[in-house]
Amino acid sequence: MKISRVLGGAGRRMLAAVAVLAVATGTLAACDKTAETDEKPPIRLGALLPLSGYFAPTGQPMADAYNMAVKEANEAGGVLGRPVEIVFGDDACDPAAAVAGANELVGKDITVSVGGGCSVAAVPSLKIFHAAGIPMIIPAANSTDLLAPGYNSVFLLAGTTKLEAKRSIEVMAELGTRRVAIVDDGTSFSDTLASETTTFVQQADSGTTFTGRQRVSQGATSYPRVVATVLQQRADLVFYTGYYAEAAKLVRDLHTAHYTGKILLADAGTDPALLKQITPAEGNNLYGLSLPVAQFMPQASAWAAKYRAAYGREPGPFTMQSYDAARLAINAIARAGTTDREAVRKAIADTKPGDVQLLSGPSEFRRDGTQVNPSFLLLRARNGAFALAD
Repeated sequence: MKISRVLGGAGRRMLAAVAVLAVATGTLAACDKTAETDEKPPIRLGALLPLSGYFAPTGQPMADAYNMAVKEANEAGGVLGRPVEIVFGDDACDPAAAVAGANELVGKDITVSVGGGCSVAAVPSLKIFHAAGIPMIIPAANSTDLLAPGYNSVFLLAGTTKLEAKRSIEVMAELGTRRVAIVDDGTSFSDTLASETTTFVQQADSGTTFTGRQRVSQGATSYPRVVATVLQQRADLVFYTGYYAEAAKLVRDLHTAHYTGKILLADAGTDPALLKQITPAEGNNLYGLSLPVAQFMPQASAWAAKYRAAYGREPGPFTMQSYDAARLAINAIARAGTTDREAVRKAIADTKPGDVQLLSGPSEFRRDGTQVNPSFLLLRARNGAFALAD
């Protein structure tokens, strides 16, 4: 029996309409499929940062710098004909959070990891990214523990704690130090920097006497035992190698105990956020080592102005390095001509100054993944702000 005879004229007209709709729907689906095919998926970079907790004031400006680099890349047409996307993970400067965040970023199919604000969080992420074949350009973390596994996929933009230790010895001589006490907070960066500095100080020609090494407990409200030991040992300089949250408490405690010597902070402690937690008087004789910061680098003045215009504040510590990490990754992908991770890793390793101009330092790496000739500035607290030391 023919269906048309059962349905009658009205039924036949309904079937015709359904047929037209089916053809139209099929055409639309084909168009949608074509549009999906034409729209190329983004190339993803991943960044683990401290976006919560004590160190969020450092992590958020770094995130802004990544966004700035990616926006500029996309405005210039992206890379390999595809848009660039930055995916963030929050490590809170905590090892467990870093492991979870790294696994999450691997699941999002990133081509390069460009994060790493705290060594204590970056170190446990190494194995995860390495197992996935994802190269890492690390902007801020610089503990020599990052080099210990010997991975050829790890590239540091911030020198190493060994180089920072050598610079700290030079600074101690410049400041006329005779007796130094070294204080750390037990984290990877702080511990390795303290150990390496202690070794250099104890060398016969250092000119400075090592009075002892103390350790603060993260999260404690004050450090009376550490301060009492420093005073008893008659140190005329305290070198604190940890992060700024504990640095602020230690500076306040030393000031309250009438310590009159100098205090030198490692780059993890030399952050404007610290100065918001102490008074200008407590900041007297406070110095800090720092990676290159935009406001003190003439070659970064135009970039700093763009950052201020975009985000309404000065670019803080590690922002130039974050911006550079993203730009270097994008440049390496373009030079590799593919998102194949091994090809991109090789392109990063082979980077030469003519390939991409970085704001924060030379765009060239040694075989161990460290940057050639990184620099550390010496800053001093003045009137509630850090400035270049005289």
